[in-house]
Amino acid sequence: MHFSEDDQMSFESGLAAFEAKHFARAMQLLSPLAEAGHPDAQYRVAIMCQNGLGVVRQPETAVAQMRAAAEQGHAMAQHGLGFMYLEGDCVDKDPAQAVGWFEKAAEQGLAGSKTTLAMMYAQGTGVERDPETARRWYLAAGFDPDELDSLQR
Repeated sequence: MHFSEDDQMSFESGLAAFEAKHFARAMQLLSPLAEAGHPDAQYRVAIMCQNGLGVVRQPETAVAQMRAAAEQGHAMAQHGLGFMYLEGDCVDKDPAQAVGWFEKAAEQGLAGSKTTLAMMYAQGTGVERDPETARRWYLAAGFDPDELDSLQR
């Protein structure tokens, strides 16, 4: 998907407003881009709707925008959607769905998703308990093998 220079400038202005915690302004700038399919804008709009930042909390919009960005391959949105399913925030709790989204984000290199997957495999949350797979995810996330041994005792 291609966005114009004007769209990119609107996104940058919206992102600056988001980062400055001027959420109402960020929503005003980012919503049209999110509706047009801009994954970074969708992710930020989802965060604001999920947490009631600059708008009244809107769980349905939050999950729709998070999913739209995640389906376009936005790693942070995949991670965010995974947490929505893990916690039952904006959606029905579904740890097995969470695993799938965390795996997509982990495959793109997100250490937080790798660590979350490791914990899920270690505890058997959404997947069958599998200490060896948990260990592999912990190592992939950058944990020290020696520290891991002491953690798993």
